[in-house]
Amino acid sequence: MSMKNKKVLIVGGSRGIGEGVVNKFASFGAIVYYFSRQKKKKLDGGNNRNINYIKVDLHSEQSIQKGFQSYDTKENSLDILVNVAGINYCKPYSNISYDEFDEVMKVNLTSYFLTCVNAIKRMCKGSKIVNVSSIAGRNKSIVSGVHYTASKAAIIGLTRQLAHEIGPSGININCICPSQTETEMLRQSMTAQEKKILEKIIHLRRLATVDEIVNPIIFLCSDESSYIHGACLDINGGQL
Repeated sequence: MSMKNKKVLIVGGSRGIGEGVVNKFASFGAIVYYFSRQKKKKLDGGNNRNINYIKVDLHSEQSIQKGFQSYDTKENSLDILVNVAGINYCKPYSNISYDEFDEVMKVNLTSYFLTCVNAIKRMCKGSKIVNVSSIAGRNKSIVSGVHYTASKAAIIGLTRQLAHEIGPSGININCICPSQTETEMLRQSMTAQEKKILEKIIHLRRLATVDEIVNPIIFLCSDESSYIHGACLDINGGQL
């Protein structure tokens, strides 16, 4: 699959699934930018000149706007946006403060809205947007708090409403709902014993690898998915 010279923006590209998306697009010849609070020192082995970092704090609308302004100094259009950033706190509803709930919503939902709005202004017919939700947004989470689950469910609604509104312009927007994936965030959220228990209820009897989530994202950003619009793709190994 070729993405040669496609201009791609990954929001949350410094680790986990986001890092995998950045590296995969770069390997296919895309010109990749990623928003993150911290720069990953060696994305793609540190050898790819087509990976560009823009410092952005997703808690802040002003920072997001500045990030797009920095992007505009180098590019005047955008072909692909992937929203993959997210934060997670694992605690019962009774231990969640207003400020923490608000923080999760800002990063996991409001930033998606703001980046979509800004990206659409820079896109034309044939451009692609993929938002990363979660299996938690489809059903529930066995470890995460209600703020995380609520934000991920809202991403599905955000995607489908935007699909309704921007469809006539020829811009495709979809979302994916991955289940638990072997990332740093997951290792911080679940113990080894909890992972073993979880694997027993997954039909494939294992957690997803990063590549198994990244590859469907790439497909949704390719020309091969031109008639997929407003969809919510479950990537969960058969887990219900």
